Amino acid sequence: MAAAVLEVEVGEAGLREAAEEQVDLSDLAPEERWRVEHARMHAKHRGHEAMHAEMVLILIATLVVAQLLLVQWKQRHPRSYNMVTLFQMWIVPIYFTVKLHWWRFLGIWVLFSLITAFITYKATRKPLEQTTPRLVYKWFLLLYKMSYATGIVGYIAVMFTLFGLNLLFRIKPEDAMDFGISLLFYGLYYGVLGRDFAEMCADYMASTIGFYSASGMPTKHLSDNVCAVCGQRIFVDVNEEGIIENTYRLSCNHVFHEFCIRGWCIVGKKQTCPYCKEKVDLKRMFSNPWERPHVMYGQLLDWLRYLVAWQPVIIGLVQGINYCLGLE
Repeated sequence: MAAAVLEVEVGEAGLREAAEEQVDLSDLAPEERWRVEHARMHAKHRGHEAMHAEMVLILIATLVVAQLLLVQWKQRHPRSYNMVTLFQMWIVPIYFTVKLHWWRFLGIWVLFSLITAFITYKATRKPLEQTTPRLVYKWFLLLYKMSYATGIVGYIAVMFTLFGLNLLFRIKPEDAMDFGISLLFYGLYYGVLGRDFAEMCADYMASTIGFYSASGMPTKHLSDNVCAVCGQRIFVDVNEEGIIENTYRLSCNHVFHEFCIRGWCIVGKKQTCPYCKEKVDLKRMFSNPWERPHVMYGQLLDWLRYLVAWQPVIIGLVQGINYCLGLE
């Protein structure tokens, strides 16, 4: 027993000496390299406990103050807050993508940006083309479903790896975990980004069509056979099964195309009737239990927006404060 303890102490002493000396890490095994780097980090930060405590306090104070300011900004000026948040979410990941050489993500981001830019351009034109609203909602609803499916597959892959089921397929744990986390990130990121773009397009299109206005007073009268989201006629009765899509009736008795009202409520985050502003009962609207997770997933994306858009900015602000105060 004493010999084993002595051997461990000698090994740790050797690591400390290797950490203090200039050792060529390329000649070491991966585990040895990690242990030497870890020992170097401890040697570098030894005796800096007071400085570390001060840095932690700065981090906590900055997080609290930033959260209060963001909440006040969102309540007082929601339009500017949403626009800045959308820009942050769209542009911040590119810095990490280029820095870490994530070229696959960059390619998907460019493709998404081109298609979404075209859709947004058509949604903000005046006068609005008749086919634009349905095109917009179909695209963002498709994007929403794809992100939802991708996130679910990524989550399942992570759970399979944690329970060791990846070994049944002879997949390395690190490869399976990277695959799951990547899919989970893709699903959550593009889900959040797509919902925010859809909300912006929904505001522009609804105000242009005229059945919806921010003041609550529509500028046009809604006929019984016209959808207030897209302004097009409704040909399928509520009780009939449509070939392409069905017709939905809200609790206020106004009827809409299936793609339109799904895009308006779930993707566009509008929880009121597009015409009379009555609160939409999503549980009644989506009675099928297999559809309700889409509503919960949409709420999850709203919660994650803060982490995606503002957390990197706050961490950068904290590092700037530490740099100005001479803290390392």
